[in-house]
Amino acid sequence: MSDFKPFERLCLIGIGLIASSIARAVRERGLAREIVCATPDSTHRDAALEMGLVDKAFAANAEAVEGADLVILCTPPGAMGQVAEEIGPALMDGAILSDVGSVKQKVVEAVTPHLPAHAHFVPAHPVAGTENSGPAAGFASLFANRWLIITPNGHCDEASVARVRQFWEAMGADVEIMDAQHHDQVLAITSHIPHLIAYNIVGTADDLEAVTKSEVIKFSAAGFRDFTRIAASDPTMWRDVFLNNKDAVLEMLGRFSEDLTALQRAIRWGDGDALFKLFSRTREIRRAIIDAGQESDAPNFGRDAPPREK
Repeated sequence: MSDFKPFERLCLIGIGLIASSIARAVRERGLAREIVCATPDSTHRDAALEMGLVDKAFAANAEAVEGADLVILCTPPGAMGQVAEEIGPALMDGAILSDVGSVKQKVVEAVTPHLPAHAHFVPAHPVAGTENSGPAAGFASLFANRWLIITPNGHCDEASVARVRQFWEAMGADVEIMDAQHHDQVLAITSHIPHLIAYNIVGTADDLEAVTKSEVIKFSAAGFRDFTRIAASDPTMWRDVFLNNKDAVLEMLGRFSEDLTALQRAIRWGDGDALFKLFSRTREIRRAIIDAGQESDAPNFGRDAPPREK
Protein backbone atom coordinates (compact mmCIF):
# COMPACT_ATOMS: atom_id res chain seq x y z
CA MET A 1 0.00 0.00 0.00
CA SER A 2 1.99 2.97 -1.30
CA ASP A 3 -0.43 5.47 0.29
CA PHE A 4 0.01 4.10 3.82
CA LYS A 5 1.14 6.77 6.28
CA PRO A 6 3.94 5.26 8.38
CA PHE A 7 3.72 5.24 12.14
CA GLU A 8 6.33 7.41 13.80
CA ARG A 9 7.31 4.84 16.40
CA LEU A 10 6.24 1.21 16.58
CA CYS A 11 6.80 -0.52 19.91
CA LEU A 12 6.70 -4.30 20.11
CA ILE A 13 6.29 -5.77 23.58
CA GLY A 14 8.08 -9.08 23.12
CA ILE A 15 10.31 -10.07 20.21
CA GLY A 16 9.47 -13.69 19.38
CA LEU A 17 8.23 -15.21 16.12
CA ILE A 18 5.27 -12.87 15.54
CA ALA A 19 6.96 -9.68 16.74
CA SER A 20 10.15 -10.32 14.78
CA SER A 21 8.07 -11.08 11.67
CA ILE A 22 6.19 -7.80 12.16
CA ALA A 23 9.51 -5.97 12.54
CA ARG A 24 10.88 -7.51 9.33
CA ALA A 25 7.71 -6.74 7.34
CA VAL A 26 7.56 -3.18 8.69
CA ARG A 27 11.21 -2.60 7.79
CA GLU A 28 10.77 -4.08 4.33
CA ARG A 29 7.70 -2.00 3.54
CA GLY A 30 8.53 1.21 5.41
CA LEU A 31 5.50 1.12 7.71
CA ALA A 32 7.18 2.84 10.68
CA ARG A 33 9.98 5.37 10.95
CA GLU A 34 11.34 3.79 14.12
CA ILE A 35 10.91 0.33 15.66
CA VAL A 36 11.61 -0.46 19.30
CA CYS A 37 10.97 -3.52 21.42
CA ALA A 38 10.79 -4.47 25.06
CA THR A 39 11.75 -7.82 26.58
CA PRO A 40 13.32 -8.85 29.88
CA ASP A 41 15.51 -11.34 28.00
CA SER A 42 18.86 -9.63 27.37
CA THR A 43 19.90 -12.21 24.75
CA HIS A 44 16.75 -11.45 22.77
CA ARG A 45 17.37 -7.70 23.08
CA ASP A 46 20.92 -8.14 21.80
CA ALA A 47 19.78 -10.40 18.96
CA ALA A 48 17.05 -7.99 17.86
CA LEU A 49 19.57 -5.16 17.70
CA GLU A 50 22.26 -7.22 15.96
CA MET A 51 19.81 -8.42 13.30
CA GLY A 52 18.54 -4.89 12.73
CA LEU A 53 15.00 -5.78 13.69
CA VAL A 54 14.71 -2.78 16.00
CA ASP A 55 16.40 0.56 16.50
CA LYS A 56 16.27 0.33 20.29
CA ALA A 57 15.58 -2.46 22.76
CA PHE A 58 14.42 -1.95 26.34
CA ALA A 59 14.14 -4.13 29.40
CA ALA A 60 11.28 -2.04 30.84
CA ASN A 61 7.93 -2.04 29.05
CA ALA A 62 6.91 1.43 30.25
CA GLU A 63 10.13 2.98 28.98
CA ALA A 64 9.73 1.35 25.57
CA VAL A 65 6.24 2.70 24.87
CA GLU A 66 7.12 6.35 25.47
CA GLY A 67 6.49 8.28 22.27
CA ALA A 68 5.09 5.26 20.42
CA ASP A 69 1.98 5.89 18.36
CA LEU A 70 1.50 2.14 17.83
CA VAL A 71 2.16 -0.43 20.56
CA ILE A 72 1.60 -4.14 19.90
CA LEU A 73 1.49 -6.67 22.71
CA CYS A 74 3.32 -9.80 21.51
CA THR A 75 3.41 -11.66 24.80
CA PRO A 76 1.52 -14.79 25.90
CA PRO A 77 -2.15 -13.90 26.57
CA GLY A 78 -1.84 -14.45 30.31
CA ALA A 79 0.75 -11.67 30.60
CA MET A 80 -1.10 -8.98 28.66
CA GLY A 81 -3.11 -7.62 31.57
CA GLN A 82 0.02 -7.07 33.66
CA VAL A 83 1.82 -5.46 30.73
CA ALA A 84 -1.13 -3.13 30.15
CA GLU A 85 -0.99 -2.08 33.80
CA GLU A 86 2.71 -1.28 33.42
CA ILE A 87 2.44 0.72 30.20
CA GLY A 88 -0.94 2.42 30.67
CA PRO A 89 0.38 5.60 32.35
CA ALA A 90 3.17 5.91 29.76
CA LEU A 91 1.02 5.70 26.62
CA MET A 92 1.07 8.93 24.64
CA ASP A 93 -2.07 10.85 23.76
CA GLY A 94 -3.77 9.17 20.80
CA ALA A 95 -1.61 6.05 20.93
CA ILE A 96 -3.05 2.87 19.45
CA LEU A 97 -2.54 -0.28 21.49
CA SER A 98 -3.04 -3.63 19.77
CA ASP A 99 -2.07 -7.24 20.34
CA VAL A 100 -1.52 -10.53 18.48
CA GLY A 101 -3.12 -12.96 20.92
CA SER A 102 -5.11 -15.94 19.66
CA VAL A 103 -7.59 -15.38 22.52
CA LYS A 104 -9.59 -12.18 22.42
CA GLN A 105 -12.37 -11.88 25.02
CA LYS A 106 -10.17 -12.54 28.07
CA VAL A 107 -7.45 -10.29 26.69
CA VAL A 108 -9.96 -7.46 26.24
CA GLU A 109 -11.18 -7.95 29.80
CA ALA A 110 -7.63 -8.01 31.17
CA VAL A 111 -6.24 -5.06 29.23
CA THR A 112 -8.97 -2.41 29.05
CA PRO A 113 -9.19 -1.57 32.79
CA HIS A 114 -5.58 -0.32 32.69
CA LEU A 115 -5.81 1.97 29.68
CA PRO A 116 -6.05 5.75 29.82
CA ALA A 117 -8.96 7.44 28.07
CA HIS A 118 -6.63 9.00 25.49
CA ALA A 119 -5.43 5.63 24.13
CA HIS A 120 -7.25 3.32 21.70
CA PHE A 121 -7.18 -0.47 22.12
CA VAL A 122 -7.69 -2.43 18.88
CA PRO A 123 -7.40 -6.19 19.59
CA ALA A 124 -6.09 -8.22 16.66
CA HIS A 125 -5.04 -11.77 15.86
CA PRO A 126 -2.83 -12.77 12.91
CA VAL A 127 -3.84 -16.33 12.03
CA ALA A 128 -0.31 -17.29 11.08
CA GLY A 129 2.72 -18.82 12.70
CA THR A 130 5.15 -21.69 12.90
CA GLU A 131 6.35 -23.95 15.70
CA ASN A 132 9.55 -21.89 16.03
CA SER A 133 10.13 -19.04 18.44
CA GLY A 134 12.61 -16.28 19.21
CA PRO A 135 13.87 -13.22 17.28
CA ALA A 136 15.57 -15.33 14.60
CA ALA A 137 12.39 -17.29 13.82
CA GLY A 138 10.50 -14.50 12.09
CA PHE A 139 10.24 -13.72 8.39
CA ALA A 140 8.66 -10.80 6.56
CA SER A 141 6.22 -12.85 4.48
CA LEU A 142 4.64 -14.65 7.44
CA PHE A 143 1.40 -12.67 7.16
CA ALA A 144 1.12 -12.57 3.37
CA ASN A 145 -2.29 -13.89 2.25
CA ARG A 146 -3.09 -14.94 5.83
CA TRP A 147 -6.07 -13.81 7.87
CA LEU A 148 -5.80 -11.04 10.43
CA ILE A 149 -8.86 -10.80 12.67
CA ILE A 150 -9.73 -7.53 14.41
CA THR A 151 -12.21 -7.63 17.30
CA PRO A 152 -13.26 -4.02 18.03
CA ASN A 153 -14.41 -3.17 21.53
CA GLY A 154 -15.60 -0.18 23.50
CA HIS A 155 -12.07 1.21 23.86
CA CYS A 156 -11.40 2.10 20.24
CA ASP A 157 -12.90 4.28 17.51
CA GLU A 158 -13.42 3.73 13.80
CA ALA A 159 -10.31 5.70 12.90
CA SER A 160 -8.00 3.54 15.03
CA VAL A 161 -9.60 0.34 13.72
CA ALA A 162 -9.10 1.58 10.16
CA ARG A 163 -5.47 2.45 10.92
CA VAL A 164 -4.73 -1.00 12.29
CA ARG A 165 -6.51 -2.60 9.37
CA GLN A 166 -4.42 -0.63 6.88
CA PHE A 167 -1.25 -1.53 8.78
CA TRP A 168 -1.89 -5.28 8.49
CA GLU A 169 -3.09 -5.03 4.90
CA ALA A 170 0.16 -3.26 4.09
CA MET A 171 1.96 -6.38 5.36
CA GLY A 172 -0.08 -8.52 2.98
CA ALA A 173 -2.73 -9.84 5.37
CA ASP A 174 -6.43 -10.29 4.62
CA VAL A 175 -8.40 -8.54 7.37
CA GLU A 176 -11.69 -9.69 8.89
CA ILE A 177 -13.72 -7.88 11.57
CA MET A 178 -15.30 -10.17 14.16
CA ASP A 179 -16.89 -10.15 17.61
CA ALA A 180 -14.41 -11.24 20.30
CA GLN A 181 -16.53 -14.08 21.68
CA HIS A 182 -17.28 -15.39 18.20
CA HIS A 183 -13.57 -15.25 17.40
CA ASP A 184 -12.80 -17.39 20.43
CA GLN A 185 -15.36 -20.00 19.42
CA VAL A 186 -14.11 -20.18 15.85
CA LEU A 187 -10.46 -20.42 16.87
CA ALA A 188 -11.27 -23.02 19.52
CA ILE A 189 -12.18 -25.54 16.81
CA THR A 190 -9.83 -24.40 14.02
CA SER A 191 -6.69 -23.92 16.12
CA HIS A 192 -6.94 -24.58 19.84
CA ILE A 193 -8.51 -28.06 19.79
CA PRO A 194 -6.11 -29.29 17.05
CA HIS A 195 -3.20 -28.16 19.19
CA LEU A 196 -4.67 -29.86 22.25
CA ILE A 197 -5.11 -33.10 20.29
CA ALA A 198 -1.56 -32.86 18.97
CA TYR A 199 -0.13 -32.37 22.45
CA ASN A 200 -2.15 -35.33 23.71
CA ILE A 201 -1.27 -37.72 20.87
CA VAL A 202 2.43 -36.93 21.02
CA GLY A 203 2.34 -37.33 24.81
CA THR A 204 0.62 -40.72 24.45
CA ALA A 205 3.23 -41.82 21.90
CA ASP A 206 5.99 -40.75 24.25
CA ASP A 207 4.41 -42.82 27.04
CA LEU A 208 4.27 -45.85 24.73
CA GLU A 209 7.87 -45.35 23.69
CA ALA A 210 9.00 -45.28 27.31
CA VAL A 211 6.80 -48.11 28.63
CA THR A 212 6.87 -50.64 25.80
CA LYS A 213 10.23 -49.77 24.28
CA SER A 214 8.37 -49.57 20.98
CA GLU A 215 9.69 -47.84 17.89
CA VAL A 216 7.08 -45.12 17.71
CA ILE A 217 9.61 -42.39 17.04
CA LYS A 218 11.69 -44.37 14.55
CA PHE A 219 8.74 -45.40 12.39
CA SER A 220 6.58 -42.30 12.78
CA ALA A 221 4.44 -41.74 9.69
CA ALA A 222 3.57 -38.42 8.05
CA GLY A 223 0.43 -37.92 10.17
CA PHE A 224 2.32 -38.33 13.42
CA ARG A 225 5.13 -36.05 12.19
CA ASP A 226 2.55 -33.34 11.50
CA PHE A 227 1.30 -33.70 15.06
CA THR A 228 4.83 -33.38 16.44
CA ARG A 229 5.31 -30.15 14.50
CA ILE A 230 2.16 -28.67 16.06
CA ALA A 231 3.08 -30.05 19.50
CA ALA A 232 6.45 -28.28 19.28
CA SER A 233 4.73 -24.89 19.60
CA ASP A 234 5.58 -22.53 22.44
CA PRO A 235 4.38 -24.15 25.70
CA THR A 236 3.93 -20.89 27.61
CA MET A 237 1.76 -19.33 24.92
CA TRP A 238 -0.41 -22.43 24.52
CA ARG A 239 -0.81 -22.89 28.26
CA ASP A 240 -2.19 -19.34 28.37
CA VAL A 241 -4.42 -19.92 25.33
CA PHE A 242 -6.20 -22.85 26.97
CA LEU A 243 -6.51 -21.16 30.36
CA ASN A 244 -7.87 -17.96 28.81
CA ASN A 245 -10.24 -19.57 26.31
CA LYS A 246 -11.35 -22.46 28.47
CA ASP A 247 -15.13 -22.00 28.00
CA ALA A 248 -14.99 -22.20 24.21
CA VAL A 249 -12.34 -24.94 24.29
CA LEU A 250 -14.33 -27.08 26.72
CA GLU A 251 -17.49 -26.62 24.66
CA MET A 252 -15.74 -27.69 21.45
CA LEU A 253 -13.90 -30.47 23.24
CA GLY A 254 -17.24 -31.85 24.45
CA ARG A 255 -18.59 -31.90 20.91
CA PHE A 256 -15.39 -33.51 19.66
CA SER A 257 -15.63 -36.19 22.35
CA GLU A 258 -19.21 -37.01 21.29
CA ASP A 259 -18.13 -37.33 17.66
CA LEU A 260 -15.15 -39.45 18.69
CA THR A 261 -17.45 -41.79 20.60
CA ALA A 262 -19.62 -42.18 17.47
CA LEU A 263 -16.51 -42.96 15.44
CA GLN A 264 -15.39 -45.49 18.02
CA ARG A 265 -18.79 -47.17 17.84
CA ALA A 266 -18.63 -47.33 14.01
CA ILE A 267 -15.23 -49.04 14.14
CA ARG A 268 -16.33 -51.47 16.86
CA TRP A 269 -19.44 -52.57 14.92
CA GLY A 270 -17.80 -52.58 11.52
CA ASP A 271 -19.99 -49.79 10.16
CA GLY A 272 -18.01 -49.13 6.99
CA ASP A 273 -20.70 -46.90 5.50
CA ALA A 274 -20.51 -44.49 8.43
CA LEU A 275 -16.72 -44.37 8.22
CA PHE A 276 -16.76 -43.79 4.46
CA LYS A 277 -19.33 -40.98 4.75
CA LEU A 278 -17.30 -39.21 7.44
CA PHE A 279 -14.00 -39.56 5.58
CA SER A 280 -15.59 -38.34 2.33
CA ARG A 281 -17.11 -35.32 4.08
CA THR A 282 -13.86 -34.38 5.77
CA ARG A 283 -11.92 -34.81 2.54
CA GLU A 284 -14.04 -32.04 1.07
CA ILE A 285 -12.95 -29.74 3.89
CA ARG A 286 -9.34 -30.25 2.84
CA ARG A 287 -10.22 -29.41 -0.74
CA ALA A 288 -12.09 -26.29 0.37
CA ILE A 289 -9.04 -25.10 2.34
CA ILE A 290 -6.85 -25.54 -0.74
CA ASP A 291 -9.40 -23.74 -2.94
CA ALA A 292 -9.46 -20.87 -0.44
CA GLY A 293 -5.71 -20.46 -0.83
CA GLN A 294 -4.92 -21.42 2.77
CA GLU A 295 -2.79 -24.40 1.73
CA SER A 296 -1.28 -25.93 -1.38
CA ASP A 297 -2.15 -29.36 -2.71
CA ALA A 298 1.50 -30.34 -3.04
CA PRO A 299 2.16 -33.64 -1.25
CA ASN A 300 4.83 -33.67 1.42
CA PHE A 301 5.33 -36.90 3.29
CA GLY A 302 8.66 -36.08 4.86
CA ARG A 303 10.37 -35.67 1.49
CA ASP A 304 11.97 -32.40 2.53
CA ALA A 305 13.58 -34.00 5.56
CA PRO A 306 17.34 -34.71 5.46
CA PRO A 307 18.31 -38.32 4.76
CA ARG A 308 18.66 -40.58 7.78
CA GLU A 309 22.11 -41.63 8.88
CA LYS A 310 22.79 -45.26 8.14
